[in-house]
Amino acid sequence: MTIMKSMNTGASGLRAHGQALATTSDNIANTNTVGFKRQRAIFQDVLGRSIGGGASPMPGAGSRVGHIQQMWSQGALLTTEAPTDLALSGDGFFVVDGNVGGAPGRFYTRAGQFAINSDGLLANPDGLRLQGYTAAPDGTIGGELGDLQVAGQTIPANATTSVDLSVQLNSDTAARTDAWDPTNPSNTSDWSTSVTVYDSLGNSHETTVYFRREGGAGSWNWFALTDGANIDGGTAGVPFEGASGTLAFNTDGSLQTDTTTTSNWDFLGAAAGQTIDFDFGESIIEGGTGLTGSTSFDGEDTQNGLFQDGYSAGTVAGISVGGDGMIEGVFSNGQRRLLGQVAVAAFTSVDGLERGGSNLWSESRDSGQALIAGASTGGRGAVVSGALEQSNVDLGQEFVDMIGFQRGFQANSRVITTADEMYGELINLKR
Repeated sequence: MTIMKSMNTGASGLRAHGQALATTSDNIANTNTVGFKRQRAIFQDVLGRSIGGGASPMPGAGSRVGHIQQMWSQGALLTTEAPTDLALSGDGFFVVDGNVGGAPGRFYTRAGQFAINSDGLLANPDGLRLQGYTAAPDGTIGGELGDLQVAGQTIPANATTSVDLSVQLNSDTAARTDAWDPTNPSNTSDWSTSVTVYDSLGNSHETTVYFRREGGAGSWNWFALTDGANIDGGTAGVPFEGASGTLAFNTDGSLQTDTTTTSNWDFLGAAAGQTIDFDFGESIIEGGTGLTGSTSFDGEDTQNGLFQDGYSAGTVAGISVGGDGMIEGVFSNGQRRLLGQVAVAAFTSVDGLERGGSNLWSESRDSGQALIAGASTGGRGAVVSGALEQSNVDLGQEFVDMIGFQRGFQANSRVITTADEMYGELINLKR
């Protein structure tokens, strides 16, 4: 009887709108869930007869929610204070590995709330480890996907082999007539500046470079000294001369030549015979202008630039992550070194991914296999450090949808009550 069918049709509408309301409720509940993607209910009509059952028109049998579709639009990025918080600007998913609900495996997420765990690995709050590509000591990125080790690493000490020192020496300084005395350097030189050098163990040694005007115009000698306490066989308080050389300037103040005559350092307890090359700039004889490094003009003596290539051993003190996912370690000795690159997964069909809870997704037959590579490659999104992607839920739209579902539910309930009244009329025909 069509009255009973009307009641069943109304009941299908109640079920469909109830399911749609549940979808909206889930969206609203996850308004503040990082990386959450809203869903929408797709309504479908239900046939009143089987396909091919005849050409005569028949009323349908109601509606149903045929599919819950994920909406993958970009969520807003919220800046945080943690450099290990990561967000993706664009398509793709972070790759994480670990145990979820007792099942180990690889999962995918847009939620980038990562931190450094006790093993020095980047991991999310559930202990799932962020995956990427590890860098070799020379900065080359490897091709094997794995955990990203960003702490607990040490850079070994590097002995100083060269010192680049740019100075301005007063051209009006008169040539000296006394003799150079390494035991009394301050009184037998015209000016000095200091530089810290490192031995093979990473120990730092304060070294002073003394400059002394000698002979003809523009001719200078230099001497590098350190306290004898730093030298194997030296005497504390007695300066040790480890290197010396000459500088020659032209009449226009440019550097004609710079030489290192001797350089030999036996630092206490370190490798013997350490050689340090002192370079005072690109001289004219070396093909330069003679004005980009050390000069000698009328004016006070001063130091303009200093660089030396040695450093002590250091451990990771912090990290920074670039848009391409490259993780650079900042070490306690001031050095910076590439540690790895964050991997990003893309899918042929993101709508085919299976929702796994805890902001996780799993690949399925419908999604196809994960296509994993470095961030910002092949259409994959860029990594934003110190930020998190917010939920893409629009509360205003959700409330509008809620009103529509509520009205639909009420209308279908009226169909059922009306059909019930019609049944009552039929029963009353007997009286």
